[in-house]
Amino acid sequence: MGRRLALLVLGAALPILAQSGLTVAQLVDFIRSSIELKQQDKEVARYVGKLKLSECLEPGVVEELQRIGAGPKTVEALNGLAQASKGLPKPGAVTVERAPVVIPPPSAAEQKKVIESAREYALAYTKQLPDFLCTQVTRRYFDPSGMEFWHLADTLTARLSYTDNHEDYKIVLINNRPANTDMNSLEGAVSTGEFGSMMRELFDPDTAAAFAWERWATLRGRRAQVYNYRVAKARSKWHVSYQRTEDIVPGYHGLVYIDNDTNMIVRITFEAELPPSFPVQKAGTVLDYDYATIGDQSHLLPMKAVVRMREGRMLVKNDVEFRMYRKFSADAVLKFDESPDTPDPLPEDKTTEAPPQK
Repeated sequence: MGRRLALLVLGAALPILAQSGLTVAQLVDFIRSSIELKQQDKEVARYVGKLKLSECLEPGVVEELQRIGAGPKTVEALNGLAQASKGLPKPGAVTVERAPVVIPPPSAAEQKKVIESAREYALAYTKQLPDFLCTQVTRRYFDPSGMEFWHLADTLTARLSYTDNHEDYKIVLINNRPANTDMNSLEGAVSTGEFGSMMRELFDPDTAAAFAWERWATLRGRRAQVYNYRVAKARSKWHVSYQRTEDIVPGYHGLVYIDNDTNMIVRITFEAELPPSFPVQKAGTVLDYDYATIGDQSHLLPMKAVVRMREGRMLVKNDVEFRMYRKFSADAVLKFDESPDTPDPLPEDKTTEAPPQK
């Protein structure tokens, strides 16, 4: 249905383009889109045969289009365009993106070994962490249109202490103004449990999560193996609450990113499988880990969590960042009065997934 619609829209636009003459860049975009939509070679070739160009189509561009997946009939039609466009002005620089790098997945035995190594790491994760303090900055956004036109509601700065495998949150700033309250007393969406509990519950054998190969990825410059997973409702421990009046424990699914060299977990995504009767229709979290120094040692610690929820058209998003890790001691404090301004958000490239590289 989607592909047929794409062809119909294309067919409506091409007569106009044929009259005015396409640039080579427009032609390349059209061929690339037809490949991505997996449109039939003969249909694409038929449309190409009706086109006129305003620029010279050089044979090298045709070869690149063939390399990324243009079919034989389409290539024949492109060669015809190249011949007909000789003598036209040369185009500017035209880049034909290469097809994604295809790297074979690990064998089934290797995948099983990686999952078990990641499980061992996840179950021991919190036991290996030192006691520490850090700053948690939460930017809470909303959008009543449902179109992701985000409006900043407020910014919360919390003092987070981690001692004896226990997390304690204390709000110290709200919109850069002093405050003294705890996380549970706040109105609106809040999130806790990022320091190991979500990871541990996912890999706990009692959770019986089912893992399967998804793809390769590059995250923060390092190659990662990505696995999808699902946790049945009967085995779930993830709570989703609504206005403190309704609380459910749904099943959930998502992705886990495992560093290819160390088998350490660098990202987990969670998507709740909510019943139709629940007021919230969508709830999910993306949790990223990165290296931070505590004392004189480097540890893989939560860097950022993005929590999203939807109720009807209303969208809610929390961007939660973890900053200023330091070793906990009896006299250690985070001196917010010395630098009251909230840190700038993390650069997007810190959490942007890139294609795998050979």
